Amino acid sequence: MATVAAPPSKSFSHRAVIAAALARGTSRLTGLLDSQDITRTRTCMAAMGADFHPQSDGSLIVSGVAGRPQGADPEGDAPALLDVGESGTTCRLLVAVAAAGTGVFEVRGEGRMHDRPIGELVRALLPLGVEILYLEKSGCPPLHIAARGLRGGEAAISLEDSSQYLSGLLLAAPMAAAPLTINISGQKTVSWPYVAITLSMLADFGVPFAVETLEGDEAWKKADWRALTDVVPGRTRFVMQPAPYTPREHVVEGDWSSASYFLAAGAVGREPVTVTGLRPDSLQGDRAILDILAAMDARIDVSPEGVTVLPSGLSGRELDMGRCPDLVPTVAAAACFASGETVIRNVAHLRLKESDRIEAVAENCTQAGAVVTTTADGMRIRPKALRTDQRVEFSSFNDHRLAMSAALFELAGIDVVLDNPGCVAKSFPTFWEKWATIEK
Repeated sequence: MATVAAPPSKSFSHRAVIAAALARGTSRLTGLLDSQDITRTRTCMAAMGADFHPQSDGSLIVSGVAGRPQGADPEGDAPALLDVGESGTTCRLLVAVAAAGTGVFEVRGEGRMHDRPIGELVRALLPLGVEILYLEKSGCPPLHIAARGLRGGEAAISLEDSSQYLSGLLLAAPMAAAPLTINISGQKTVSWPYVAITLSMLADFGVPFAVETLEGDEAWKKADWRALTDVVPGRTRFVMQPAPYTPREHVVEGDWSSASYFLAAGAVGREPVTVTGLRPDSLQGDRAILDILAAMDARIDVSPEGVTVLPSGLSGRELDMGRCPDLVPTVAAAACFASGETVIRNVAHLRLKESDRIEAVAENCTQAGAVVTTTADGMRIRPKALRTDQRVEFSSFNDHRLAMSAALFELAGIDVVLDNPGCVAKSFPTFWEKWATIEK
C-alpha cells in the first residue's frame, strides 16, 4: 500500500494570502501551498503594500494593508505591476481587489492568460467607480486599472464561465465605501463550491456578510450559505457591508484536487493508495472525487488515518461535473480503465482554462487507446484496450492538470513520455516525487 500526504489546498491558499494581506494587522498562515500560482498571488499582494515574512517553522507572517491596496500615483511614471503569470485565479481575484484600492495598476500575465476572459468581471466593476482599460484584446488581460475605491451600491455578475468573478467581488466588497449587494445574473452557475471557500475565508477573517435567496414571490430571506449546494441566477444575492479584515492564525487544509490523481491511482492500479491530510467535511468541490469513484464502483475506505481507494473494476457512468471541473482530467483518465462508456457533461467552461481542457483531455485519452468524442460541454469516452508496454508521447499542453492526469496511464503499463513534466509546479511542485511511490 502506498501512502501519500495531500499537499495544501491551492484554492484555500490563494484566499488565505489575500485575506491576510488585506487585514489590519499581522496574521500567521500555516501549511500554505508553495507553488508558482501562490507565489504569483503573494507577489501581487506585495506590490499592493503587504509584507510577507517566512518563518523557520514553515509558516508565513503577513502584515496587511488594512483594507487599502495601494497602486502607483496617477501622476507617477509607471503603474504598480501585478504580474499574474499563468494563474487565472490570481488574475480574477486580484483585478477586483485592485479595483477596491487606490492608485494605478497594470495586470499582465503570460502563456494563455492574455486570451482568457475577464470581461464579465470588468463589466461588473465599472459602475462601482473604477476605470479599467484593455491594453491589447477587448475582454482579456492585460488591463490598466485606475482605482479610487469602490463606492458600493448594486452589482450583477454571471457565473456561467467562472465562479472566480464572484469570488473576486466578494473579497473586494468589504473595502467598499458603502454596502454592496451582489446579484447573480445569467442562465446557470458553475463551480459553486469555490464560492463557498471564499465565504469561509471571509468568515474566518471576521468579515460579515449575508447570503439571501428568493423563493416564489416572497421577500428575500437570509440563507445558511454552508447548506447551499448551488446558486440560482436571479434568486440569490450577497449582501456585503464595509468591514475590516481581522488578522488571524489560519491553517490551510489538504487539497482534494491534487489528491484526486492518487485516489484514482488506487482504483486503477495494482495496490491500494491512502491519502492523508484531507478533510472529509471539506467545502472543496473536488471532494466529489470520492462520490464519482464510488459511482464508478471503486472500493473506498475513509478512516481517521486517511482516505484509501483499493484496486477496483470500474464501470462507466454519466457524470455532471459542473461543480468540480478540475477533476475532469483525472476522471477521464480513470474512465479509460473502466468497462462501458463514460459521459462527462456541463463543463463547457473548461475550454477557457490553461488549455482547452476538453480537447486536450480527449487527445491524451485517445493517445492512450480510448475512443473519445468531444461535445460542446464535455466528452464521451469509450474504453478500448490501452496501449500497454508501449512508449507513448503525451502533451501536457503546458497545463499542470493534464500532465498529472496523464501519469495515470503508467498504471496500464504505458511508458508515459511528457513534453513538459515541470508544468506541475503551477499547483503541485512535489507531484513527481510523490508519484514515484506508486507501484507501476
